This record gives sequence, structure tokens and C-alpha cells, in this order.
Amino acid sequence: MSDVVAFTIEALRQMNFDVDDADSGTVFGPAGVDLDSLAVAELALRVEDAYGVKFGEEDMERLTVMTLGEFATEVESRLRLVDGAPA
Repeated sequence: MSDVVAFTIEALRQMNFDVDDADSGTVFGPAGVDLDSLAVAELALRVEDAYGVKFGEEDMERLTVMTLGEFATEVESRLRLVDGAPA
């Protein structure tokens, strides 16, 4: 499990979501964690604060259909851009 997935699961736990069985294949939407748009925005803010990446309003809808693993890949990709390394 990547550090970003572990961080995301812990952030969701702190936000009072049931993530006991969550892993990188768990979806954010109704078939998984069941995040609403406000929860996705809060999670994005927590990740922005922790990793220094940015998500815009235009990203929110796309984030809601991702798995935790896909989200982690997205964060890691943005992190490489912030650090100046090629994606």
C-alpha cells in the first residue's frame, strides 16, 4: 500500500467514514466509501495540505469516481510536477 493510500484511508477514518476494509481498489463513490461532494472537497484539502499539491473545482467530479489507488496515482503525479520532476 502506498503512503498516499495509507494517508487517504487515515484521513477518511478521521472524517468518520468506515474504511476498515478499504484498500487501493476501493472506490470513493456509492459502491465503496460513499463520499459526497463535500467530503471529496474536504479530502482534497487534507491531501493538498499534506502533500503540497492542488486540486481545482474542475477536478472534484472526476475524483468521486476514482479508486483509492487511482487517487494515489493522481496525487503522486501532481507531486512530481510540484517537485519539478517529469511526470
